[in-house]
Amino acid sequence: MAKTLGICSDCLKRRPTESQPFIISAHRKARVPFGFCYPPPKEKGGVLCKLCQNQCQLKEGQLSFCGMKKNEKGKLVSLGGTKEKGVLECYFDPLPTNCVGSWVCEGSKKIGMKNLSIFYGSCTFNCLFCQNWHFRYLAKDLEPFYSAQEIGQSIDRDTFCICFFGGDPSPQIYHALEVCKLAQKSKVRICWETNGAMDRGLLEKMAEYSLKTQGTIKFDLKAFDPNLHYGLCGVSNQQVLKNFEFLAKKFLPQAKGIFLLASTLLVPGYIDEKEIENLSRFIASLSKEIPYSLLGFFPDFLMSDLPFLKKSEADRYLSIAKSAGLKRVHLANLHLLV
Repeated sequence: MAKTLGICSDCLKRRPTESQPFIISAHRKARVPFGFCYPPPKEKGGVLCKLCQNQCQLKEGQLSFCGMKKNEKGKLVSLGGTKEKGVLECYFDPLPTNCVGSWVCEGSKKIGMKNLSIFYGSCTFNCLFCQNWHFRYLAKDLEPFYSAQEIGQSIDRDTFCICFFGGDPSPQIYHALEVCKLAQKSKVRICWETNGAMDRGLLEKMAEYSLKTQGTIKFDLKAFDPNLHYGLCGVSNQQVLKNFEFLAKKFLPQAKGIFLLASTLLVPGYIDEKEIENLSRFIASLSKEIPYSLLGFFPDFLMSDLPFLKKSEADRYLSIAKSAGLKRVHLANLHLLV
Protein backbone atom coordinates (compact mmCIF):
# COMPACT_ATOMS: atom_id res chain seq x y z
CA MET A 1 0.00 0.00 0.00
CA ALA A 2 1.28 3.46 -0.91
CA LYS A 3 1.81 5.63 2.17
CA THR A 4 0.56 8.83 0.52
CA LEU A 5 -2.72 7.26 -0.51
CA GLY A 6 -3.01 5.36 2.75
CA ILE A 7 -5.60 2.92 1.50
CA CYS A 8 -5.46 -0.44 -0.25
CA SER A 9 -6.94 -1.62 -3.53
CA ASP A 10 -9.76 -3.61 -1.92
CA CYS A 11 -10.96 -0.65 0.11
CA LEU A 12 -10.86 1.65 -2.91
CA LYS A 13 -13.06 -0.79 -4.81
CA ARG A 14 -15.47 -1.89 -2.09
CA ARG A 15 -15.69 1.09 0.26
CA PRO A 16 -15.76 4.14 -2.02
CA THR A 17 -17.52 6.45 0.44
CA GLU A 18 -15.07 5.75 3.25
CA SER A 19 -12.16 6.03 0.80
CA GLN A 20 -13.09 9.56 -0.27
CA PRO A 21 -11.13 11.51 2.40
CA PHE A 22 -7.98 9.47 1.68
CA ILE A 23 -8.29 10.08 -2.06
CA ILE A 24 -8.87 13.82 -1.72
CA SER A 25 -5.93 14.20 0.68
CA ALA A 26 -3.52 12.29 -1.57
CA HIS A 27 -4.47 14.08 -4.75
CA ARG A 28 -4.22 17.49 -3.13
CA LYS A 29 -0.69 16.61 -2.02
CA ALA A 30 0.12 15.88 -5.66
CA ARG A 31 -1.27 19.16 -6.97
CA VAL A 32 -1.09 21.97 -4.40
CA PRO A 33 2.74 22.32 -4.60
CA PHE A 34 2.32 23.14 -8.29
CA GLY A 35 -0.51 25.60 -7.74
CA PHE A 36 -3.33 23.38 -9.01
CA CYS A 37 -6.66 22.56 -7.42
CA TYR A 38 -8.34 19.28 -6.60
CA PRO A 39 -10.95 18.12 -7.48
CA PRO A 40 -11.77 19.56 -10.93
CA PRO A 41 -13.63 22.85 -10.31
CA LYS A 42 -17.42 22.80 -10.67
CA GLU A 43 -18.40 26.34 -9.78
CA LYS A 44 -22.11 27.05 -10.20
CA GLY A 45 -22.53 29.62 -12.96
CA GLY A 46 -18.86 29.34 -13.89
CA VAL A 47 -17.50 29.31 -17.45
CA LEU A 48 -17.59 25.77 -18.85
CA CYS A 49 -14.63 24.07 -20.57
CA LYS A 50 -15.62 21.16 -22.81
CA LEU A 51 -12.20 19.83 -23.88
CA CYS A 52 -12.41 16.69 -21.75
CA GLN A 53 -14.56 14.66 -19.42
CA ASN A 54 -13.71 16.85 -16.42
CA GLN A 55 -16.01 19.60 -17.72
CA CYS A 56 -14.45 22.27 -15.50
CA GLN A 57 -16.69 25.21 -14.55
CA LEU A 58 -14.50 28.15 -13.64
CA LYS A 59 -15.23 31.20 -11.53
CA GLU A 60 -13.46 34.52 -12.15
CA GLY A 61 -9.68 34.10 -12.07
CA GLN A 62 -9.82 30.33 -11.62
CA LEU A 63 -7.62 27.82 -13.46
CA SER A 64 -8.90 24.64 -15.05
CA PHE A 65 -7.82 21.25 -13.68
CA CYS A 66 -5.21 20.91 -16.46
CA GLY A 67 -3.93 24.44 -15.91
CA MET A 68 -4.32 25.48 -19.54
CA LYS A 69 -7.59 27.42 -19.24
CA LYS A 70 -8.58 30.38 -17.09
CA ASN A 71 -11.69 32.46 -16.50
CA GLU A 72 -10.73 36.04 -17.27
CA LYS A 73 -13.59 38.52 -16.99
CA GLY A 74 -16.15 35.84 -17.71
CA LYS A 75 -14.38 34.39 -20.75
CA LEU A 76 -12.47 31.16 -21.13
CA VAL A 77 -8.88 32.07 -22.01
CA SER A 78 -6.23 29.61 -23.21
CA LEU A 79 -2.86 29.85 -21.44
CA GLY A 80 -1.46 27.15 -23.70
CA GLY A 81 -2.64 24.93 -26.49
CA THR A 82 -3.30 27.56 -29.13
CA LYS A 83 -1.76 27.66 -32.61
CA GLU A 84 0.67 30.29 -31.35
CA LYS A 85 1.58 28.71 -28.02
CA GLY A 86 2.00 25.10 -26.98
CA VAL A 87 3.51 24.52 -23.56
CA LEU A 88 5.77 21.56 -24.29
CA GLU A 89 9.15 20.00 -24.82
CA CYS A 90 10.01 18.68 -28.28
CA TYR A 91 12.96 16.71 -29.57
CA PHE A 92 13.98 14.19 -32.20
CA ASP A 93 14.57 10.55 -31.32
CA PRO A 94 16.41 8.20 -33.70
CA LEU A 95 14.35 5.18 -34.72
CA PRO A 96 13.77 2.66 -33.29
CA THR A 97 12.85 4.58 -30.11
CA ASN A 98 11.28 3.69 -26.76
CA CYS A 99 7.71 4.34 -27.90
CA VAL A 100 5.22 2.10 -26.04
CA GLY A 101 3.96 0.82 -29.38
CA SER A 102 7.38 0.21 -30.91
CA TRP A 103 7.00 -3.58 -30.68
CA VAL A 104 4.28 -3.49 -33.37
CA CYS A 105 5.06 -0.18 -35.08
CA GLU A 106 6.42 0.20 -38.60
CA GLY A 107 8.72 2.94 -37.32
CA SER A 108 10.83 0.43 -35.41
CA LYS A 109 12.06 -0.84 -38.78
CA LYS A 110 13.03 2.60 -40.08
CA ILE A 111 16.62 2.66 -38.89
CA GLY A 112 18.31 5.91 -39.89
CA MET A 113 15.09 7.92 -39.70
CA LYS A 114 13.70 9.72 -36.66
CA ASN A 115 10.64 10.45 -34.57
CA LEU A 116 9.56 13.94 -33.57
CA SER A 117 8.48 13.67 -29.92
CA ILE A 118 6.11 16.36 -28.65
CA PHE A 119 5.77 16.20 -24.87
CA TYR A 120 2.92 18.42 -23.67
CA GLY A 121 3.19 19.99 -20.23
CA SER A 122 -0.40 19.44 -19.12
CA CYS A 123 -2.78 16.61 -18.29
CA THR A 124 -6.43 15.94 -17.47
CA PHE A 125 -5.56 13.18 -14.96
CA ASN A 126 -3.63 13.29 -11.69
CA CYS A 127 -2.03 9.84 -11.49
CA LEU A 128 -0.26 9.30 -8.18
CA PHE A 129 2.14 6.88 -9.90
CA CYS A 130 2.90 9.18 -12.85
CA GLN A 131 6.11 8.20 -14.63
CA ASN A 132 6.34 11.61 -16.38
CA TRP A 133 5.28 13.79 -13.46
CA HIS A 134 7.78 16.53 -14.31
CA PHE A 135 5.27 17.84 -16.87
CA ARG A 136 3.74 19.67 -13.91
CA TYR A 137 6.66 22.10 -13.87
CA LEU A 138 5.87 23.05 -17.47
CA ALA A 139 2.21 23.58 -16.62
CA LYS A 140 3.11 25.66 -13.56
CA ASP A 141 5.60 27.89 -15.38
CA LEU A 142 3.84 27.88 -18.77
CA GLU A 143 7.16 27.29 -20.47
CA PRO A 144 8.97 26.33 -22.59
CA PHE A 145 6.54 27.00 -25.40
CA TYR A 146 6.54 26.71 -29.17
CA SER A 147 4.18 27.76 -31.90
CA ALA A 148 2.78 25.09 -34.19
CA GLN A 149 4.59 26.83 -37.04
CA GLU A 150 7.97 26.44 -35.33
CA ILE A 151 7.42 22.72 -34.87
CA GLY A 152 6.08 22.27 -38.38
CA GLN A 153 9.19 23.90 -39.83
CA SER A 154 11.45 21.47 -37.95
CA ILE A 155 10.06 18.45 -39.84
CA ASP A 156 12.52 17.28 -42.48
CA ARG A 157 12.88 14.40 -44.96
CA ASP A 158 14.30 12.10 -42.25
CA THR A 159 11.25 12.51 -40.00
CA PHE A 160 9.18 9.34 -40.24
CA CYS A 161 6.63 9.99 -37.48
CA ILE A 162 5.36 12.43 -34.87
CA CYS A 163 4.23 11.29 -31.43
CA PHE A 164 2.08 13.56 -29.26
CA PHE A 165 2.19 12.61 -25.58
CA GLY A 166 3.00 14.10 -22.18
CA GLY A 167 1.28 14.72 -19.72
CA ASP A 168 -1.44 14.37 -22.29
CA PRO A 169 -2.09 16.05 -25.64
CA SER A 170 -5.80 16.68 -24.98
CA PRO A 171 -5.57 19.93 -22.93
CA GLN A 172 -3.58 21.47 -25.81
CA ILE A 173 -5.26 19.61 -28.62
CA TYR A 174 -5.78 22.64 -30.86
CA HIS A 175 -2.03 23.21 -30.95
CA ALA A 176 -1.47 19.54 -31.77
CA LEU A 177 -4.08 19.55 -34.53
CA GLU A 178 -2.44 22.59 -36.11
CA VAL A 179 0.90 20.75 -36.10
CA CYS A 180 -0.88 17.82 -37.79
CA LYS A 181 -2.24 20.15 -40.43
CA LEU A 182 1.22 21.55 -41.17
CA ALA A 183 2.78 18.07 -41.15
CA GLN A 184 0.46 16.78 -43.88
CA LYS A 185 2.75 18.18 -46.58
CA SER A 186 5.63 16.07 -45.25
CA LYS A 187 3.57 12.85 -45.21
CA VAL A 188 4.79 11.82 -41.76
CA ARG A 189 2.86 9.39 -39.61
CA ILE A 190 0.81 10.91 -36.79
CA CYS A 191 0.72 9.00 -33.48
CA TRP A 192 -0.82 9.73 -30.10
CA GLU A 193 -0.27 8.47 -26.55
CA THR A 194 -3.19 9.55 -24.38
CA ASN A 195 -5.39 8.80 -21.39
CA GLY A 196 -8.34 8.91 -23.78
CA ALA A 197 -10.61 11.23 -21.78
CA MET A 198 -11.01 13.98 -24.37
CA ASP A 199 -14.18 15.28 -26.00
CA ARG A 200 -15.52 12.83 -28.59
CA GLY A 201 -15.42 15.33 -31.46
CA LEU A 202 -11.77 16.12 -30.78
CA LEU A 203 -10.96 12.41 -30.60
CA GLU A 204 -12.44 11.97 -34.07
CA LYS A 205 -10.14 14.66 -35.46
CA MET A 206 -7.13 12.99 -33.86
CA ALA A 207 -8.16 9.62 -35.25
CA GLU A 208 -8.65 10.95 -38.76
CA TYR A 209 -5.05 12.19 -38.90
CA SER A 210 -3.72 8.85 -37.67
CA LEU A 211 -5.93 6.89 -40.03
CA LYS A 212 -4.89 9.02 -43.00
CA THR A 213 -1.16 8.74 -42.25
CA GLN A 214 -1.20 5.11 -40.99
CA GLY A 215 -0.23 6.29 -37.54
CA THR A 216 -1.42 4.93 -34.20
CA ILE A 217 -3.48 5.94 -31.19
CA LYS A 218 -2.39 4.38 -27.91
CA PHE A 219 -4.72 4.56 -24.90
CA ASP A 220 -3.15 4.15 -21.49
CA LEU A 221 -5.87 2.16 -19.72
CA LYS A 222 -4.96 2.84 -16.09
CA ALA A 223 -7.60 0.60 -14.46
CA PHE A 224 -10.95 -1.01 -15.21
CA ASP A 225 -12.73 -0.69 -11.89
CA PRO A 226 -14.13 2.87 -11.71
CA ASN A 227 -13.47 3.29 -7.97
CA LEU A 228 -9.89 2.07 -8.29
CA HIS A 229 -9.31 4.38 -11.26
CA TYR A 230 -10.70 7.31 -9.30
CA GLY A 231 -8.41 6.55 -6.37
CA LEU A 232 -5.26 6.23 -8.47
CA CYS A 233 -5.90 8.94 -11.06
CA GLY A 234 -8.23 11.35 -9.25
CA VAL A 235 -10.87 11.27 -11.99
CA SER A 236 -13.29 8.88 -13.68
CA ASN A 237 -12.51 6.39 -16.47
CA GLN A 238 -16.04 6.34 -17.88
CA GLN A 239 -15.25 8.48 -20.92
CA VAL A 240 -11.97 6.62 -21.49
CA LEU A 241 -13.63 3.25 -21.97
CA LYS A 242 -16.40 4.73 -24.11
CA ASN A 243 -13.87 6.52 -26.33
CA PHE A 244 -11.77 3.39 -26.75
CA GLU A 245 -14.85 1.44 -27.80
CA PHE A 246 -15.85 4.23 -30.18
CA LEU A 247 -12.47 4.16 -31.95
CA ALA A 248 -12.52 0.38 -32.24
CA LYS A 249 -15.98 0.30 -33.79
CA LYS A 250 -15.78 3.34 -36.07
CA PHE A 251 -12.15 3.48 -37.23
CA LEU A 252 -10.58 0.07 -36.74
CA PRO A 253 -12.42 -1.54 -39.70
CA GLN A 254 -10.97 1.13 -42.03
CA ALA A 255 -7.40 0.99 -40.73
CA LYS A 256 -4.43 -0.35 -42.65
CA GLY A 257 -1.91 -1.91 -40.29
CA ILE A 258 -1.81 -1.06 -36.59
CA PHE A 259 -4.13 1.80 -35.63
CA LEU A 260 -5.39 1.31 -32.05
CA LEU A 261 -3.27 0.08 -29.13
CA ALA A 262 -3.61 -0.14 -25.36
CA SER A 263 -1.23 -0.31 -22.42
CA THR A 264 -1.49 -0.67 -18.65
CA LEU A 265 1.11 0.13 -16.02
CA LEU A 266 1.36 -2.79 -13.58
CA VAL A 267 1.21 -0.86 -10.29
CA PRO A 268 2.07 -3.35 -7.51
CA GLY A 269 -0.72 -3.90 -5.00
CA TYR A 270 -3.27 -2.00 -7.06
CA ILE A 271 -3.38 -3.38 -10.61
CA ASP A 272 -4.00 -7.04 -9.91
CA GLU A 273 -5.11 -10.18 -11.77
CA LYS A 274 -8.77 -9.12 -11.81
CA GLU A 275 -7.95 -5.74 -13.29
CA ILE A 276 -5.86 -7.26 -16.10
CA GLU A 277 -8.52 -9.87 -16.78
CA ASN A 278 -11.29 -7.26 -17.02
CA LEU A 279 -9.25 -4.90 -19.17
CA SER A 280 -8.17 -7.73 -21.47
CA ARG A 281 -11.72 -9.00 -21.87
CA PHE A 282 -12.90 -5.48 -22.62
CA ILE A 283 -10.28 -5.04 -25.35
CA ALA A 284 -10.87 -8.53 -26.78
CA SER A 285 -14.62 -7.89 -26.96
CA LEU A 286 -13.83 -5.13 -29.47
CA SER A 287 -11.09 -6.92 -31.39
CA LYS A 288 -8.73 -9.71 -30.41
CA GLU A 289 -6.14 -8.16 -32.75
CA ILE A 290 -5.70 -4.92 -30.73
CA PRO A 291 -2.13 -4.89 -29.36
CA TYR A 292 -1.96 -4.67 -25.56
CA SER A 293 1.25 -3.84 -23.70
CA LEU A 294 1.75 -4.52 -19.99
CA LEU A 295 4.33 -2.14 -18.54
CA GLY A 296 6.78 -2.87 -15.76
CA PHE A 297 6.50 -0.39 -12.88
CA PHE A 298 9.09 2.12 -11.68
CA PRO A 299 8.40 3.51 -8.16
CA ASP A 300 7.94 7.23 -8.74
CA PHE A 301 6.13 10.43 -7.78
CA LEU A 302 3.76 9.82 -4.83
CA MET A 303 4.03 6.04 -5.12
CA SER A 304 7.79 5.88 -4.86
CA ASP A 305 7.48 3.68 -1.76
CA LEU A 306 5.91 0.81 -3.71
CA PRO A 307 8.13 -2.15 -4.66
CA PHE A 308 9.28 -3.15 -8.13
CA LEU A 309 7.10 -5.81 -9.73
CA LYS A 310 8.20 -9.44 -9.64
CA LYS A 311 8.86 -11.12 -12.98
CA SER A 312 6.67 -14.06 -11.94
CA GLU A 313 3.71 -11.72 -11.37
CA ALA A 314 4.23 -9.98 -14.70
CA ASP A 315 4.34 -13.34 -16.49
CA ARG A 316 1.08 -14.32 -14.81
CA TYR A 317 -0.59 -11.12 -15.99
CA LEU A 318 0.69 -11.80 -19.50
CA SER A 319 -0.92 -15.26 -19.43
CA ILE A 320 -4.21 -13.80 -18.17
CA ALA A 321 -4.32 -11.29 -21.05
CA LYS A 322 -3.70 -14.05 -23.57
CA SER A 323 -6.33 -16.28 -21.95
CA ALA A 324 -8.86 -13.47 -22.42
CA GLY A 325 -8.44 -13.95 -26.17
CA LEU A 326 -5.97 -11.23 -27.10
CA LYS A 327 -3.56 -12.29 -29.82
CA ARG A 328 -1.00 -9.48 -29.48
CA VAL A 329 0.16 -9.07 -25.89
CA HIS A 330 3.53 -7.69 -24.88
CA LEU A 331 5.48 -7.33 -21.63
CA ALA A 332 7.55 -4.12 -21.59
CA ASN A 333 10.11 -2.57 -19.26
CA LEU A 334 11.63 -5.97 -18.51
CA HIS A 335 14.63 -4.26 -16.91
CA LEU A 336 12.35 -3.03 -14.12
CA LEU A 337 11.13 -6.50 -13.11
CA VAL A 338 12.76 -8.31 -10.20
